[in-house]
Amino acid sequence: MGERVGRQLRLTKFNNLSLEDPFFDSLKEGYAEFPKWFASKAEDDLYVVDDDNELSGMIYLKMENGPVNDVEPPLPAGDWMKVGTLKIVGKGTKLGERVIKKIFDTALDKGASGIYVTVFEVHQQLIKLFKRYGFIEHGTKTTDNGMEHVLTRSLTNHIPDILARYPFMDFAGKNRWLLAVYPEYHTRLLPDSILNNEPQEIVQDVSHTNTIHKIYIGKLSLTRMKKGDAVLIYRTSDKKGPAHYRSVATSVCVVEETHRKKDFASVDDFLGYCKPHSVFDQAELRHMFATYGRLYTAKMTYNVAFNKRITRGKMIDEAGVPVQPRWDLKPLTKEAFDAIVQMGQINESIVID
Repeated sequence: MGERVGRQLRLTKFNNLSLEDPFFDSLKEGYAEFPKWFASKAEDDLYVVDDDNELSGMIYLKMENGPVNDVEPPLPAGDWMKVGTLKIVGKGTKLGERVIKKIFDTALDKGASGIYVTVFEVHQQLIKLFKRYGFIEHGTKTTDNGMEHVLTRSLTNHIPDILARYPFMDFAGKNRWLLAVYPEYHTRLLPDSILNNEPQEIVQDVSHTNTIHKIYIGKLSLTRMKKGDAVLIYRTSDKKGPAHYRSVATSVCVVEETHRKKDFASVDDFLGYCKPHSVFDQAELRHMFATYGRLYTAKMTYNVAFNKRITRGKMIDEAGVPVQPRWDLKPLTKEAFDAIVQMGQINESIVID
C-alpha cells in the first residue's frame, strides 16, 4: 500500500486529538495505561500524519537527561531523545522515511547525544526500518504489557555506512559537486529547502516528498559522481532578477549510486526504480525514457537544508567558485565546499570531515 499524496506530517498537541479515533485502538490494546497517559499529555506537542479525513501516524518525542534505568541494561548518562510513542499506518516506505527524518531533525535541534526507542517484537517492519538508519539492538524493556526491544542510535559515534550514519556526512577522500536544479523542481524535490519568498502552501502540498532518498534524473553525465561524494544542491534563477542574486545553494546530499539508461532492462524497470523518490510522475518518466538518448540517474540521501541560502554572487566572491565551467554539474574544491557549508549555517556536527 503506497502513501496517499494528501498526507501531512505536522506538529500539534495531544488535546487537539480524540482518543476515540480508531487510530488509537491498537495503542489502547497494547498499553493498558495508554488512556491515562494520553490525558496527562494534553498540553504536550507531538507530530501526526493525517489528511483531511484520517489520522495515519503519530510520533511523540521527548528528551531524557541522565542515565535511563527502566531498560535492561540501563542506558548510560547522556542527553537521550526518546521516541516515546510511534505508530504508522500502511507500509509506504516514503512515510517511514519521513518519520525517521523528522526524528533525526528533532534530535539534532534538541542537542541530543543519542536516540532510543522501544518496540514490540511483532513490529518487525518498524524494527527493520530503524536498523536501516543505524539503530542497534541495545537490550529490552519489560513492563506489565510485555517485553519490548530497545533500539539505540548514537549521534556522536559514527560508522562508515552512508545510511547507518545518516544524517551525518564524512567526505574524506571523496569528491564534492555542485548540481543544478530548476526552480520548478526544487521545491517538489527538497521541501525543507524552500526559499523565504516561496509560498508556504507549496511545501504543504508536496510535503509527502520530504523523504530521505532522492532521485535526480537528467541528461547530465551523472556517473561522474561516485558513492559517498558530496552534492551541493544549487537552485537556478527564477528569472525574476540577476542570477548573481537569485540563484542559490540550498542543501547538501550524499551520492548513493548512479546509473545510465542502459542499466535499466526496460521502461518498467526504470519506472520501478525512479517513481518512489522522483518528482516526476509516471507519464513524465515514460516520456523521458522514450525520448532521451542520454539519460542518467543519481540516487542521493537528503542530509541537510541550509538555514541560510547562499547566492551565486557569494559563492563566487566569498567561496572562490569559478564562473566557468557552467554551473550544471560542476566539481568544487574542498575549500569552496566547506566555505559554502559554513555560510549555510547548518548544525556543525553534521559534517564530520
